[in-house]
Amino acid sequence: MANREALRELQHRLAERMQAAKREQRVQSWLAVECRGHGLLLPLEQAGEIFAPTSLMSVPHTCDWFAGVANLRGGLHGVVDLARFLGLPDSSDGGREQSRLIAFSLALGLNCALLVDRLAGLRSAEQMHADTDSAEPVRPAFATGRWLDQSERPWQALDLAALARDEQFLSIVA
Repeated sequence: MANREALRELQHRLAERMQAAKREQRVQSWLAVECRGHGLLLPLEQAGEIFAPTSLMSVPHTCDWFAGVANLRGGLHGVVDLARFLGLPDSSDGGREQSRLIAFSLALGLNCALLVDRLAGLRSAEQMHADTDSAEPVRPAFATGRWLDQSERPWQALDLAALARDEQFLSIVA
């Protein structure tokens, strides 16, 4: 009899927690990266594994932003230089000793990694506020909201799922 009561109580608590979880808004979290001095936010649920730079096999007749193909944990991944793809102006530092490859999540079904200049840690919507005053020109569909951190530095959020469907991104032929 006591076991039945304990089981009912457990089921009741679980049901309450599930209802509360449905009501609560999930806090958005990002992997913050830098490309040529620009702050970019990649959704954690869409970003995959992070790799140190590795040797790339160049692919002829591709766009200049397509860096090549890399073997990442036994799988071939196309590597896109994110700064070049976004058309960000060259920075004077030129060094890439802190660069990393960010693979797309397996759930996105795309064997691709983004080459970024530097990791800048994790960010959440609780730590930032929306940049509503930005007079930015029209952004591509995969560029979502702009955010400001506590020091008022701007960060552009990117939707990797939308990027994975972007026609220009998928068309690597020069």
